[in-house]
Amino acid sequence: MDYDYLVFIGRFEPFHNGHAAVARAALGRARKLIFLVGCADAPRTIRNPWTVAEREIMARAALEDVDDRLLFRPLRDHLYNEPHWLADVQRAVAEVVHVDGGGADARIGLIGQDKDASSYYLREFPQWPLQDVQRTETLSATELRRYLFEAADEHGNGAMRLLQANVPAPVFEMLDAFRRNTPAYTQLVEEYRFIRDYRAGWADAPYPPTFVTADAVVVHSGHVLLVRRRAAPGKGLWALPGGFVQQDESILDSCLRELREETRLKLPLPVLRGSLRGQHVFDHPDRSQRGRTITHAFHFDFPSGELPRVRGGDDAEKARWFPVAEALDMGPRLFEDHLHILEFVLGRS
Repeated sequence: MDYDYLVFIGRFEPFHNGHAAVARAALGRARKLIFLVGCADAPRTIRNPWTVAEREIMARAALEDVDDRLLFRPLRDHLYNEPHWLADVQRAVAEVVHVDGGGADARIGLIGQDKDASSYYLREFPQWPLQDVQRTETLSATELRRYLFEAADEHGNGAMRLLQANVPAPVFEMLDAFRRNTPAYTQLVEEYRFIRDYRAGWADAPYPPTFVTADAVVVHSGHVLLVRRRAAPGKGLWALPGGFVQQDESILDSCLRELREETRLKLPLPVLRGSLRGQHVFDHPDRSQRGRTITHAFHFDFPSGELPRVRGGDDAEKARWFPVAEALDMGPRLFEDHLHILEFVLGRS
C-alpha cells in the first residue's frame, strides 16, 4: 500500500456510483479510507436531504465488503471562514488517525476528482499528496436529487429508473424507502416544487437575477431573536428576521421593516437605530436555493435589560428569544446560512 490513510471529502448527497468508484480506487492504494462527510449539522433541504448518519449508512452499505477499512467523521461548513474549515479538516484527520492507532509517521494522502473550479479545496492541503482519480461516468448528485423529487410526480417511474442506474443497489433501496416511508420526503418535495416554480418565474429575464435581502441579528441580554418560518422554503425552520429589499427603501430601512413585521418588536425606530453595532454582507453563491441572493445582516445590541415581548407576524409563524449559546447549537434547525451569519456576527468562528 502507498498510504496508511487516504482522505475523501464530500457531501455524498446521495452516495452514488462515482463515489463508490473513488472509494474502491482509494482502497487499492491505502490501508484505510477516511470519509469526511460535509454539511454536518445542516437542516434537511433539497440540497442536503440526508443527515451525516444516513449518508454514512449509504456508503457502508455500498461498500459492505470493505466496511472494516472505512472511517467516518462529520465535517461542518464554515461558509464565511475558510481557515476555520481547513483547520477542522486537519483536526478531524488527526483525531481519526490517533483513535485508529496510527502514529505521527502515518502516510496520509487526499483522494478526489479535480474536475473544475469547485474542486479547489483539493489543493489546500499540501502536506497530503493528492491522488486525482478519473471521473466515473455517472449522473451528478444534483441530478440524482432532482430525479428523486420528480419521482413524486405522476410519471415518476422513469425518474426512479435513472436513479437506480446511477447508485449502488443498497443505496437505491434506502432512497426508495426514504421516498415511500419518510414524512421528510413530502416536505422536501413541496420545497423542490416551490423552488422549481420560483426559478421558472425568472426564466425569461434577460440576465440571471440577483436578489438583495436584509437580516436582523438582534442580541438582547445574552439572547438572540429568531422567527420560525411559516412556508417554503425552510418551512418550520428558525431564521433571522428579514426579507427582500423593496424598490423604494434603503437596505437598513428594509431590515427594520421586516424586523417589526415578523416579530412585532415594540422598540421605537430611533432606539433600534441607536443600537446598531455593525453590518456585514453575506454572499456565498450557494447560500440560497432560490437563486443568487446577497444579504446584508445588521447587528443590533442591547447589553442588558428585560427582554421585550415579541410574537410572530407576516411570514413568521412564531418569534422567540433564544439564549445565544442555544442558538449557536441549533444547526439543523436553522434556515439557509443563518447559523454561519450568527457565528460570524457573534464571533464564535
